[in-house]
Parts: sequence; C-alpha cells; structure tokens
Amino acid sequence: MTEPIMHALSLRGSSGTGVTTAVILELSWAVWSALGSALALGAALWASGHAVIYKRDSRSAALWVIVIWLMPAVGPILYLVLGINRVRRRAAALRVDRLGETADPPAPNDPCVSARSFPLPESLEGLANLVGEVTRLPLLACNRVVPLVNGEDAFPAMLEAIRNARASVAMASYIFDGHGIGEEFVETLTKVMHRGVTVRVLIDDVYVRFSRGSAYGPLRRAGVPVAAFNPPLLPARLQAAHLRNHRKLLVVDGRVAFTGGMNVHAPYWRPDCPAQAQRDLHFRLEGPVVRQLTEVFVQDWRFTTGEVLEGELWMPKLEPAGATPARTIEAGPDENLDRLRWVFLGALNAARSSIRVWTPYFLPEPSLIAGLNAAALRGVQVDILLPAQLDHPTVQWACMAQIWQVLEHGCRVWLRPSPFDHSKLLLVDDQWALFGSANWDARSLRLNFELNVECYDGTLGEQLGRLFESARKTARPLSKAEVDGRPLPVQLRDGVARLFAPYL
Repeated sequence: MTEPIMHALSLRGSSGTGVTTAVILELSWAVWSALGSALALGAALWASGHAVIYKRDSRSAALWVIVIWLMPAVGPILYLVLGINRVRRRAAALRVDRLGETADPPAPNDPCVSARSFPLPESLEGLANLVGEVTRLPLLACNRVVPLVNGEDAFPAMLEAIRNARASVAMASYIFDGHGIGEEFVETLTKVMHRGVTVRVLIDDVYVRFSRGSAYGPLRRAGVPVAAFNPPLLPARLQAAHLRNHRKLLVVDGRVAFTGGMNVHAPYWRPDCPAQAQRDLHFRLEGPVVRQLTEVFVQDWRFTTGEVLEGELWMPKLEPAGATPARTIEAGPDENLDRLRWVFLGALNAARSSIRVWTPYFLPEPSLIAGLNAAALRGVQVDILLPAQLDHPTVQWACMAQIWQVLEHGCRVWLRPSPFDHSKLLLVDDQWALFGSANWDARSLRLNFELNVECYDGTLGEQLGRLFESARKTARPLSKAEVDGRPLPVQLRDGVARLFAPYL
C-alpha cells in the first residue's frame, strides 16, 4: 500500500478540509484493501489445506484446490458450504452405538448367528470375510427371502403386511407419493395407527421439498408421525441435493421386512395398463436379518428426530424362518463411506463363472470398470442389463460416453426397452446376490445413504438368475461398433455429460 500512502501524503500541502477527507478515505481504502487481500489469502490457504488433507478422492481434492485459487475470494466460501461433509461429522456424533450393538447380543451357540454353522462355497468365503470386516456385522442364517417382481407383486404384499401389523410399522422411502398407490399407503398407515399400532415414517427431504405430490403433508395432516431426513444445519441443507437418504425399507412388528429398489411411486402401479408400469425388484424378508434392517431405520430415525426407538416393540426376539444366510449392508457419506465399493470389488474378484449386473444407472468408477474387465478376461461371463431409455437423459449420455470401456474387454451389455427398468441386482455365480437401493454410480458410492442385503444361497441365486435371463431375453445387445458409430455431435454431447458423472 506504499504508493497510495505516498500519494495521500503529497496532498497534505494542499489547503482545505476536502483534501484532508480525501487523504483519510484513501488511507482507509488502502488499509481495507490490504486487509481484504490478507484475509482472502488466509482463507484460500486454509480451504486448500483442508481439501488436501481431508478429501479422500485425490481428483476431488485437486478440483477444489483449483477452484479455490482461481477464485480466491469466492472459492473458500464455496468449499466451506459445499465441500465439507457435515453430515458425516454429525452422523458420527449421533450414531454413538454401532449398528448391531443396540440389540441384545445373540447367544454364542445360536446356529442362526454363527457364520461357521453353515457351509459356504469356497470361492465365497473370502467375500464373506471381507463384508464382515467392512460392516462389522455377522452373517445370519435361517432367513427367508422372497423376490417381488414389479409393483404388482410388491405393493399388495407391503400393504397386506401393514394391515396385519400388531405392534409397530417403520417405513422409509426416498420417494413417497401422496397420490395413486401412495394414497392407499397413507390411508392404510393411518388406519393401523388409529387402532393402536405405533407408526414412524421417514421420507428424504429433497423429495419432500421439491415435489408437490409428496405424502409428507397428507401423513402429517392424518396425525401419522413422519419426518424428513435432512440435517438441521443450514450449510448441510445446501448439500441436501447430494446427500440423500436413498433407502427403501418397511419393517412390520420387527419381524417382517421389505427392501429393494422400489419407491412408493405412482409410475410403478398401473392396474389399468400393467404393461406400461415401471419395472423394479423388491424383496420380502423374515428371520434374524430383519433385526439388522430394523436397526438401520432406528439409527436413521434417531439421526433425524432425536427419538430413540427401542425395546420389544421394535426389536422382538426373532425365530428361524428359512435357510438363506443374509447380512445387511448400510452405506453412506458418514462413517460408512466406501463400504459399497469394497463389496462390489470383493464380489467381482470372487466370481468364477458368471457376473450379472442389473442396474438403471451405470456410471462405475475406474476401479469397478477394471474389476469387471478383469473378470471377463479371466473367462467369467459378465452381463450388464440396462434400460434402453433412462428417465434422466444426462445420465444416459454420460453412460454412453464410457460404456466402451467394458465392451472392449468382453463384457456384454444389454439394453432393455421401455417401460423403464429400475431394478438393482448383482448376482455372482448364481450363489451370491446383492440387492437394495444402490446404483453403479458415484452418487450411490459416495453421496447417498444406501441400504443393501447380501445373500449366500444357491436356490435363491438360481431363482434370481432366471429372473435376470427372462429380462435379458427382452433386451438387445449393445456392441462397441454401435457405440463408436455415434455421430460426432452426439459423442461430444455424451463426453461433456461424462465430465459431470460424479454428480449425476
């Protein structure tokens, strides 16, 4: 600030109060300018240092550092609001009880709890160990898992379970319409509540805020306890569009659970024209694994409202219900970050004969692409079943921009024609299945709170394999020549969309 000060001092020989005022103003401007520059420099140093130290993804860290230093006055503010995961910090503070520790400990000799009490295929033992390490949950035997195909199977089964509830109903859904099939859910939940059943409903805040058709309002007006999943801190609210509770879960009396990929969403229910209804897979579960699913809801409800749900009402003693070993895998941008990536990679490495990927959104990161290609090069048959027409065009463009990476090494890609297929399933060797809410994209791997279930069961695997093959037969193969043959403007459009893949 030397030059402005010298200029101001040179004016002191001039007469008049106006000159004195000008000197003061110019000196003040010089001081404030220097102070502002110092603050901007300090903020940029702090923000870039924080990104370098705490951002797990080096690409994300590098991008933030570039933004911060290209816009030193604005970049640190953007990073403070959008770059710091406050949800993870708050979740770590609230979830003082690890998943599985809130319930009564199982008997040490219970054959439904000990993973050593039932045999696993040798090729899957390592995978079971991996998932156990990343989830810190036991693999539970004695479960019954029933696939429910599309809304015509899932919705009547869910509504019947709610109508038969005797003690409690816990329900969470990313999308919960208040019209169409959603209206019937609202009415049913209201009726069972009025006859004494304890009901709790959780809906993601993004859908509540930006949809006029949400069931949140109708449920509140009916007196049903309902909450919108979203941290209360204002900066975290600005992040809510990227930190979604994507889980779909219904637990009745703590004994019967439903989970999978299906929202309570009107397009899934078209009794007037079933052939035009959106497709999806959902599952009904009974047995010890229901306790793990209940605990996910209990933690999410506590995270959102502060209310602790406990006792026999929510977590009764569970009896054996079937022969399927199963385990819950919750994941999210809190302390459970990266769980799904480890599970996916472990499953791809464990495959010996076949991998079937059934997903609506396929934007895998490089490590998963490498895992799929490595499996194909090992001789494993890799089939990827996708919708021919997505509900989000930009996601489809980004998918087409990188799909060649799996096609060139022997993976087979199939495009299923409309109506839109929202199914989510990973099937390995017809022996291991993973189903739930997660997609093969960065949003599910890093930004959303997801819920999945793994099962080790050849009988269930063969049943799901038949469902996959039935759907695949209605699809057409996608070749690398077709992808390479896209017109140049289309390739450019798709390539630009791919740049935003981490946020789609």
